[in-house]
Amino acid sequence: MRDNAKVLVRQVGLPRIIIAGFFLLLLVAAGGFQMDLLQLCSDFLRRWGMYGVLVLAMVPAVQCGIGLNFGISMGIVGGLLGGLIVVEFRLASIPALVAVHPLLAQWVGILIAILIGVVLAAGIGWLYALLLNRVKGSEMTVTTYVGFSVIAFMNILWTILPFQSGELIYPNAGQGLRNTISLADSYSGVMNNTFAITIGSLTIPTGLLLFFFLMCLLVWLFMRSKTGEAMSAAGANPNFARANGINVNRMRLVGTILSTVLAAVGILVYAQGFGFMQLYNGPMMMGFTSVAAVLIGGASPRKARISHVLIGTFLFQSIMALALPVANQFIPESNLSEVMRLIISNGIIIYALTQTGGGDRE
Repeated sequence: MRDNAKVLVRQVGLPRIIIAGFFLLLLVAAGGFQMDLLQLCSDFLRRWGMYGVLVLAMVPAVQCGIGLNFGISMGIVGGLLGGLIVVEFRLASIPALVAVHPLLAQWVGILIAILIGVVLAAGIGWLYALLLNRVKGSEMTVTTYVGFSVIAFMNILWTILPFQSGELIYPNAGQGLRNTISLADSYSGVMNNTFAITIGSLTIPTGLLLFFFLMCLLVWLFMRSKTGEAMSAAGANPNFARANGINVNRMRLVGTILSTVLAAVGILVYAQGFGFMQLYNGPMMMGFTSVAAVLIGGASPRKARISHVLIGTFLFQSIMALALPVANQFIPESNLSEVMRLIISNGIIIYALTQTGGGDRE
């Protein structure tokens, strides 16, 4: 029995077992405080879909060999720009489409935002990949630095971009984007509200989850394509891949671009569910929470699967949703949930990095 327990701990990882146990403890505590568990489940499902695509961006990054992509801010910027353009030109409220159905107009708007964001993110990702191909062995350090640098650069750019919509710029300023952009008049909640199912206090955001699962399916299919298999081979063993005629740098390029593009899509999925777009320092820590989620799901800096994304995102976001209401029962008006978020996300990242063995991929 003891040997079986040791094997389980070794395979699953002690931090993941602790986190899963902590989640169950929070769930029991919520029931003990007679909280609305169905409402909490609604929050779990909503957060699962909102954050899932951002976490999914880690899979091609890890598989192509650049490791955990702390620099998904590069793609997030592209997605935010796509969303801002849609709000500026009111592309989510075209009268002819609104007359047919408001959700149709909103879907057109968010799909246009995704298209613009993907195009921008692909260009940004290509430049990003060229940089990472020059710093092999130090990718995670460089991605963290680049991610923070991009946010700092965009803090300046957000104040000078020539947007004119009153929904975007500060009133009476004539220039400079607001920190928080409301999406109430564009595509707020469009995925959440599509085919939504309500049973008592339980709301299932069917459209949001279907979109998340669709993105997972597309990445899964890509990873099993000839290019996807070659990319994984290049990431797992570059020397062996070269010996078999695989262009390792090109495969790293493909994986980095795909990761950046998924981040652009992910931030728009998150924003529509949240109802707002947050600029300036808003996206700064999203790379860290995405990395933590995929690691909690069972991924490593050298291997990531779709199952790791599904499990890790649900577990991580469920804990975040439960921590605040349960903590408030013990310590009213506390910020314990934020402390737990930092402990969990940073702790699991540190643990994962200590397990890499220090080997480089040459």
